[in-house]
Amino acid sequence: MNLKSKGAGPIGRDIIERDLASLSPSYAREYPLVIDHAQGSEVWDVDGRRFIDFMAGVAVLNVGHRHPAVVEAVKQQIDKFWHICLSDFYYPQAVELAEKMQQIAPMEYSRVYFGNSGTEAVEAAIKLAMYKTGRTQFIGFMGAFHGRTLGALSFTASKTVQRASYVPGVKVYHVPYPNPYRPMLIGDGRDCGETVIHYLEDELFRTMVSPKDVAGILIEPIQGEGGYIIPPAGFLKSLRHLCDKYGILLMVDEIQSGAGRTGKWWAVEHENVEPDILCFAKGVGSGMPIGGIVAHKDLMIWKPGAHGSTYGGNPVAAVSALATLNVIEQEGLLAKAEETGSYITDALAEMQMRHPSMGDLRGRGLMIGIEFVKDRQNKERDKTLRDIIIQTAFENGLLLIPCGTNSIRITPPLNVPRNLVDEGLQIFEHALTQAEMGR
Repeated sequence: MNLKSKGAGPIGRDIIERDLASLSPSYAREYPLVIDHAQGSEVWDVDGRRFIDFMAGVAVLNVGHRHPAVVEAVKQQIDKFWHICLSDFYYPQAVELAEKMQQIAPMEYSRVYFGNSGTEAVEAAIKLAMYKTGRTQFIGFMGAFHGRTLGALSFTASKTVQRASYVPGVKVYHVPYPNPYRPMLIGDGRDCGETVIHYLEDELFRTMVSPKDVAGILIEPIQGEGGYIIPPAGFLKSLRHLCDKYGILLMVDEIQSGAGRTGKWWAVEHENVEPDILCFAKGVGSGMPIGGIVAHKDLMIWKPGAHGSTYGGNPVAAVSALATLNVIEQEGLLAKAEETGSYITDALAEMQMRHPSMGDLRGRGLMIGIEFVKDRQNKERDKTLRDIIIQTAFENGLLLIPCGTNSIRITPPLNVPRNLVDEGLQIFEHALTQAEMGR
C-alpha cells in the first residue's frame, strides 16, 4: 500500500493508486480523502465513511455543499447556455453579479472585472495597478499567499517550495506581516503594526525603493496560508494613510477572508478601511471557478482589450456566485458566522486550558487559527504534533487542514449546524489528546 493511501478504504486506495500514476505530483494532498458526495457540512467518501467538514474546500463552500438555491441556479443556467465569452459579448448573468458585487463592495463607485480564480484576480490587480499608476514595483508581505502564476507568485512568500525554480514576474519588496504573537521587528514602544509602518517609511523607502516607484501594496487583511494571523487594530488604517501619502494603491486580497467568512462581507470592514482594489474568489462562487477584482471606478480605466479572459465570468459560475451571495444575505449568514465563530473560539479557549500544546488562538468569525507549540513560554513551533492532529481527526471523521508552519485553520461553512459544531469539536479534542499522549 502506498503511504499516501494509508487510512483510506479499499475503493479509495485503488483510486489513489490510479491518481498517483496519472496526475501531476505537484498536487499536495493533506490526507487520503477520496470524496463521493457531500451535503451541507458533511462529506462521504467512496467507501461510505462520513466526515464533518471543518475546512469547506479551503474556505470556499461558505454556504455549504450543494445548497439548494445554488444547485437550482446552476441547473437553470445549464438549460439555457453555459459559454459565450464575456470579453466579446454581453449577457445578463454577469451584469447582475457585477451589480451585486458593487452593492457589497467596501468602496463607493466601483467597477468589477471577472476572471476564473484567486490567482487570476491577483494578476488582474497587478496589471491594473501598473496600468493606472505607470509604476512597476510593489510591496508584499512575508508569509503571504496570493497564488502560483508568475505575477501572483512574485508576492507569495509562505513556502519556499512554491517559489523554488521560478523567476518572479514582478519586482516585489517583502516586509514582515505584523504578527502580535510572533513579531519579527521590535519597535521602541510601538506595537508590531506601528513598527512595520515605521520600517516601510523610514527604512525601505529610504534605502531600497522610492515610494514614487511603487504602484501598489498588496496585503491579506487576515493572513491565510501564513497562519490565520490578524494584524493589530489600526494597522490597516495606517497602511491606508501611507498609501495616500505617496500615491500608492492599497490592494487587498480577500480571496480567503471575503464573502462573509469573518462575519462581514470583507475583512477590511472590521477596520473601516476602503481599499483601492479588492481581489475576490473562493467563497463567492461556492466552488464554481470565478474570481476577480472590484476597484474604484476612476481606477478601472483600461481600454478594451487591455485585459480579458475567455472563461472569466462564465454564466454558470456567475449564477452560482449570485445565488451564493443572496443566500448569505437572505439567511443572515454574516451574523451566523460571527455567532458560531464566537461559540467555537470560546470552546477552544476553554480547551486551551487543558492542552498546553495550544499556543495561540486567533480568529474572526469562522476564520479561526490555532497554533501548536512544544512549550508556551518559548513558543517553539510543533509542526509534527499539528500534522498528527489533522491525520487523527481525519481517521475519526473530521476534516481539517493546516496553515502556516504549525497551525490548523477551522473554516466550516457559515451555516454549519450547532450539533455538527459540537460533534466536530469533540473529535478535535479527542485527536488533540491522542496526539499529545503520543508525543
